[in-house]
Amino acid sequence: MRICSPGEVRPVKVLGILCMIDEGEADWKVVVIDADDKWAPFLNDIDDVDKYLPGQLDAIREWFRTYKIPDGKPPNVFGLGERFMDKAYALQVIKECNQSWKELITGEKERSMKDHSAEVQKLVRKLSKSNLVDMIDHMDNKDNLALNNDDDVDAPAF
Repeated sequence: MRICSPGEVRPVKVLGILCMIDEGEADWKVVVIDADDKWAPFLNDIDDVDKYLPGQLDAIREWFRTYKIPDGKPPNVFGLGERFMDKAYALQVIKECNQSWKELITGEKERSMKDHSAEVQKLVRKLSKSNLVDMIDHMDNKDNLALNNDDDVDAPAF
């Protein structure tokens, strides 16, 4: 199993997703495998992980449960009965998150917040104009962004 460096971009296959609860909100953990990994041809959905690599999902869940404990925080908890959800579920969560991200960085979300408090509007405005837009300007291949792509079946390419 290959562990990537923070910020490293690799082609992957989505296998499933785990819903960790962080400060009362869903903090989705997408389970993927590097497309070049020797196990990739055998792993196509979350059930394949248990079939071919028994115990790996339990180890992943336990790592996410305990990784903040050394910082003095309590163990993390999970939603959905601590179950890993399948690839189809994961892709739907990814699609919804991508749509929310697009609404935020294009300003669509800000324009739709007219009926909310000034505090909420200010927060959304700040997020809409955050470093995400600056990051886009510095990308080598801006044409790969899925900002204006109506076909949301595929994950966005960055």
